Amino acid sequence: MILKYDLSQENLALLALPPTEEVCYCVPYDIDEKGNFLDNSYVAATRKRIIVLENGARKAEYMLSDCEKIASEPQIDCGLFLVTTGGQERIIARFSGKHLSRFSYVARGLMMFLSGNMNLVSSDEYERTCPKCHRALPGTRECPHCSKQGGGTAKQFLLMVAPYKKQLAVIFFVMALAAVITLLNPEIQKHLIDDVLHDRKGTLSDAYLFLCIIFGLSIGMVVLNITKSYLCAKLGSTLSKDLRAKLYHKIQILSLSFINDRRPGELMNRVVHDTARVRMFMQDIFCNMFTVLVIFVFDMVYMLILDVKLALISFAFIPFGILLSTAFKKNIHRRFHRQWQKDDDVNSSLQDVISGMSVVKSYGKEASEAKHFNELADSYAVINRRNEVFWAIFFPMLSFAMGAGVYLITYFGGVNVLNGRKTPGELLQFINYTSMLYMYLNWLTNLPRQLMNLVNSVERISDVMSQEPRILDREKATDLAIKGSVEFKHATFGYKSYKPVLEDINLSIKPGEMIGLVGASGTGKSTMINLIMHLYELDDGELLVDGKDIRDIRLENYHSQIGVVLQETFLFSGTILNNIKFAKPDATYEEVIRAAKMANAHDFICRTPDGYNTYVGERGFNLSGGERQRIAIARAILNEPKLLILDEATASLDTESEYLIQKALERLTGGRTTFAIAHRLSTLKDADRLVVIDGHSIAEIGTHNELMEQQGIYYKLVTAQLEMQKV
Repeated sequence: MILKYDLSQENLALLALPPTEEVCYCVPYDIDEKGNFLDNSYVAATRKRIIVLENGARKAEYMLSDCEKIASEPQIDCGLFLVTTGGQERIIARFSGKHLSRFSYVARGLMMFLSGNMNLVSSDEYERTCPKCHRALPGTRECPHCSKQGGGTAKQFLLMVAPYKKQLAVIFFVMALAAVITLLNPEIQKHLIDDVLHDRKGTLSDAYLFLCIIFGLSIGMVVLNITKSYLCAKLGSTLSKDLRAKLYHKIQILSLSFINDRRPGELMNRVVHDTARVRMFMQDIFCNMFTVLVIFVFDMVYMLILDVKLALISFAFIPFGILLSTAFKKNIHRRFHRQWQKDDDVNSSLQDVISGMSVVKSYGKEASEAKHFNELADSYAVINRRNEVFWAIFFPMLSFAMGAGVYLITYFGGVNVLNGRKTPGELLQFINYTSMLYMYLNWLTNLPRQLMNLVNSVERISDVMSQEPRILDREKATDLAIKGSVEFKHATFGYKSYKPVLEDINLSIKPGEMIGLVGASGTGKSTMINLIMHLYELDDGELLVDGKDIRDIRLENYHSQIGVVLQETFLFSGTILNNIKFAKPDATYEEVIRAAKMANAHDFICRTPDGYNTYVGERGFNLSGGERQRIAIARAILNEPKLLILDEATASLDTESEYLIQKALERLTGGRTTFAIAHRLSTLKDADRLVVIDGHSIAEIGTHNELMEQQGIYYKLVTAQLEMQKV
């Protein structure tokens, strides 16, 4: 997102700035008061004023010292840039959605400058999105989706197969041999007819010799085809396996914002189905493609050498096939792209229903969900059927038109034989080469369909692989033995950069302190925890751990020192032992039992049929909510975390389970810096400090007794809960 556009000399003159006053921000806007689109219109900001230029003319100026509030407000596919002066809010610019991030950043920077928390620094670029497609970009990197230098799908595919150069070289060699043998066969047949069979010129031994040569070449072709198919299948499987591993690793390291923006079924399709299509292309299409191309080219050359006139008659049908294939290329791509999209919809719907089957059954929505799934499946079937019908008509018509050339060659070549200008062997040879030409031309005309499958899959794989994680280890990132102090300095963050969830957060936590986060839903409590877990990075400000910027700590090292217990406990399909050891795979059996005892989980585990080897089922389905929660606590204890995150760890549990979990949490939190969220405020009354978040910022800080004495937001929340309990 470029925050300092170059202004023309005329616009610079309109700003009329003193030589010492520098433009810090300059961003375009493109909508006027009546909703018409504008050009050459900018909002420029210095350390003293905001100047608005519209259609090459100076429209307004606002001194920063007079501004009480500066804000960017998102609307539907557009936004407003607002300035409040003298208690009156003014709209100074309207802009389309692509400028939302820019104006939000400018508004936030100017407000922090006014509050004395930031000094405006002139910056040519602060890239977050591509100016063309508005996709997220890593730093100032060129957008891989819009770059014409990227070479498109072909280059992406070549990059995928580049590590397998040796295997490809062997395959190409086998293909070349297969092409040579295929081209030799008609030549041998010609000599058999003209030198042996025609007018009985040869002997029986000559006939046997030629037949043995033809038979040997046929055996050679069989061996080469088997070898070629084996090598291509092996390469395809290896390539598919490696692509799946890379995609899986890439998805794991990508930011949660990317994962949350994609449907699970869509990502699963890319990992499983798209890589499978690459494998199928390698073993079914690629294994013949080079052979076909070599035969096709040398076949044409040899036909021209044998008979130019007959060759030109044969070639007359080739442009027709090429033009027809080219004309339908975009149509074919569009058809199959829509088919893959519908396939994603079907798989995503199936995954959602299977994951939420208990909810579906609870509401008795089996019939409606089945109907919805059938509608998606029918839609996919309709598109698939149309594509197959299209291909079933298109390809045979093309093949028939191409095959017509064989009949013309047979006629004109037969006339030459009757006139004595050509021998029967030469005619048969030319007919074989012509048939071979059309056969492989038909194969090539069928290639677009297979290539569209490959193109779509490569594009979808590259879409994931070209994404860059927003959270990466810096070059200077190092390990840190965490002691437990955490500090927010003027921290601002929003899942959408133009819509902050937390604004100007300042908070300092000492090692071993327990902090309770309190506030209404949607105020930013979980967001604050996500930032502490370094699942997201701040838009502005700093987050320090033991006085060190969290971005300067290696991610793996940092996460290995965090313990997390969430309201929605997730257990992996496997045994209780494996779920507890997830935090520390090399833990001993004694360490696991000690952690389970501290979590009050050992007793119920021993009562299960297989003890610690009991299978918990998908998402821990075979265990109760309290049992799952205690296993999650044991998992957190096992890692001996220095920072502990508790997000509604005792919510939705019965009294006995809550009591057991509270006792386990007391052991877990001892001596550790702890951040706890709980809507049941009584569970946080013993916290060292309570932080009340309201309006996306910190409203109150203090102990339970201090906040009750203030009779502010926390007092009202506690009073309301006590009243509810009385009822």
